[in-house]
Amino acid sequence: MQNTKLLLILDGWGYSQNSENNAIAMANTPNWNHLIDTYPNTLIGTSGESVGLPKGQMGNSEVGHLTIGAGRIVEQDFTRIGNDIKSGTFFSNKNLCKALDSAKANNKAVHILGLLSDGGVHSHQEHIYAALELAKQKGCKEVYFHVFTDGRDTPPNSASKFIELLELKISELNLGKIVSVVGRFYAMDRDNRWERVSKAYELISSGKGDRKADSAKNAIQMAYEEGENDEFIAPTIIGEPVSINNGDTVIFMNYRADRAREITQALTSEIFDGFDRHAFKKCNFICLTEFKKDFNLECAYPPISVFNTLGYYISSLGFSQLRIAETEKYAHVTF
Repeated sequence: MQNTKLLLILDGWGYSQNSENNAIAMANTPNWNHLIDTYPNTLIGTSGESVGLPKGQMGNSEVGHLTIGAGRIVEQDFTRIGNDIKSGTFFSNKNLCKALDSAKANNKAVHILGLLSDGGVHSHQEHIYAALELAKQKGCKEVYFHVFTDGRDTPPNSASKFIELLELKISELNLGKIVSVVGRFYAMDRDNRWERVSKAYELISSGKGDRKADSAKNAIQMAYEEGENDEFIAPTIIGEPVSINNGDTVIFMNYRADRAREITQALTSEIFDGFDRHAFKKCNFICLTEFKKDFNLECAYPPISVFNTLGYYISSLGFSQLRIAETEKYAHVTF
């Protein structure tokens, strides 16, 4: 073990001079204090323009680990997609246009699913609005929204605000309908808790849920009355049940991969053993970004290669590397 070097990530460990409401500053941390007092140290930015995000946007695990691995600022998918929407390039995206043109030509429905919030960690509501605008431009007649509620990267009881804004956009464009609502606890698992994912799958694929409401706002209110906050809203059908049919176009508007993989796998993989799927449909599925190369799915924004990363450089010198993480964060240590 001679000359072994360790890069240790304390996930979620931050620094602030203000000790009020600051668990780290108030805790007894003799080892940490010794390291800080004894060895050179510095502070680095983890949000906004420091890590390739818009000013004021909080960072997250994926962004932070990618920046550490790259050793430089890398434009993040959130910024990349947002810039394309502002410039209008988004509305000529080849794979998005191809998927929507197919739906129009074959008289098929379009299903838009994703996390509806302004949290900016896994998705952003502005991207979802843009997808609806593009569907309108392409002449699609049936557009259904399968809404995942947040409450983790946003306040725990804020979903109604985001629902209201989406409904305003639907009314403005005279296109689209919210047909299901479910908390991210079910739809965005990343630790093989298939009993959760199966509930989201049945809701999205077959229009089967734990509850039924006549509107998305009422679904939220019913959940609150049951003691559920946004993250944990039980699968709820809105109005008449809507299923994904063979040949329908499905667009997943999350851009962060880790919590999008499991539900995507359930909806698209012909070889799947996570749970019994009662009605597997072959749909025209497109991801906003590449969730996993092995899925072999079309994506609107293929990954941008980041060259000469820390891991690549160490390997080029002939040194061995051991990367360790639990299943929740395994993907991040590959950056």
